[in-house]
Amino acid sequence: MNAARLREIGAELGLDAVAVAPAEPYERAEHAIAERRAEGLFADMSFTVAHPEFSCHPERLLEGARSVVSAALSYYLPGPEPSAGEGRLARHAWRDHYAELRLRLAALGERIGGAYRVLVDSSEHVDREAAVRGGLGFFGKNGLVIAPRLGSWIVLGTLVSDIAIEPGKPLARNCGSCRLCVRACPTGALVRDGVLDARLCLSYWTQARTALPDSMREQMGTSVYGCDICQRVCPWNRGVEKRSDRLALGTAEPTVSLEDWLTVDDRELGLRYRRLYVPRRDPRFLRRNALVALACSGAREHEPLLERYALGGDELLAEHARWALSRLRERLDRV
Repeated sequence: MNAARLREIGAELGLDAVAVAPAEPYERAEHAIAERRAEGLFADMSFTVAHPEFSCHPERLLEGARSVVSAALSYYLPGPEPSAGEGRLARHAWRDHYAELRLRLAALGERIGGAYRVLVDSSEHVDREAAVRGGLGFFGKNGLVIAPRLGSWIVLGTLVSDIAIEPGKPLARNCGSCRLCVRACPTGALVRDGVLDARLCLSYWTQARTALPDSMREQMGTSVYGCDICQRVCPWNRGVEKRSDRLALGTAEPTVSLEDWLTVDDRELGLRYRRLYVPRRDPRFLRRNALVALACSGAREHEPLLERYALGGDELLAEHARWALSRLRERLDRV
């Protein structure tokens, strides 16, 4: 199959971009993972960096693998800023875009024919490396894949096929001298071009399974899951809203009620946000984030709720509530 025909099929199935790379080892990525792990830059993250001897070897993902098809789905939607008492979700978390991409890639596999395997949001494959190799996009200085027309507001998925498909070539594009994302990161997490130190990343800490460091709490603001700061300032993302055909919010959820997160029962909260990565599927980590966000977004009416948590039996939540209560009162007293 040639590349033009693949793009036609991808467009028919609603994929925003497709690209192909040979099913060959990702030696560069495997070496980079080893270097960054030695520096401690991954903190306790695992996912695709846990076993690069597998995740960087697409030829091992399917018997007779010949082609790695990368696909992108734009998740850009406009949305309101959080109001008082609300928390912010990173844009990719507004709804389950991965489920949609998984279905479309499976349909693509059926159209291509042969044996195939779909990997979406999978620890078994370094999807960013495949996308860049095939020319779907290039690595930005924030480490994300930036695609022409789509910017970095994309989720990536992979289809490994035993069909020979004409491969693409890496794009001759880069960020040039622009360092807006590096300068905008409030914690300095972008320590080198394209290199993120998870220990300084707000997105990492919103998904951590421990207490949040005071230095991170001060910077989180109203964020309760993920962080978009480096993407919001990126010039490659300007004008994406003019090119997107998915501008209706529909079931998307840009903001959440912090009071709701702190009062609904555990089972309901866990089920409602099963699309998110939450350590051990324990909703107390979402509540931890909500408590911290109330320090920035809360009002006098939220003091009793924070006091209740501060006196509760869960020490993780109690400690964060005490911190939030102190910061909330300091902020309100200055007004």
